[in-house]
Amino acid sequence: MNKLLSVIALSLSAVVSAQAAVVVIGAPGAADISASDAKKMFLGKGSSSAVVYELDEGNATRSEFHSKVTKKSDAQLKAFWSKQVFTGKGNPPATVNSASAMKSTIASNPNAIGYIDEADLDDSVKVILKP
Repeated sequence: MNKLLSVIALSLSAVVSAQAAVVVIGAPGAADISASDAKKMFLGKGSSSAVVYELDEGNATRSEFHSKVTKKSDAQLKAFWSKQVFTGKGNPPATVNSASAMKSTIASNPNAIGYIDEADLDDSVKVILKP
């Protein structure tokens, strides 16, 4: 019985540690933003001067971010941007292929924002929102 409980406890801790939270990041001197502002920026709305970066389509962190911040699924997001492009109202943000690429891109531009898994954080970027 004790072995079974140990196995269950280890399994649960592995699941919990694998699901770190997504965070919005900016360059080290960036100001904090609200969830509402982040939603507008990542959907190309508003008059922000921020340069927005996304992780590649199909990335689990991207799905988690949009679920929490823009409230859109991957399919809804794809449809949204298709409509924006078709009607000439906007283009989707540029994409990067990894958390390390996101960090280096954001760190090199004081006007850039993006998101990564909290487990990938380091001193090169600043958390500006925890959704």
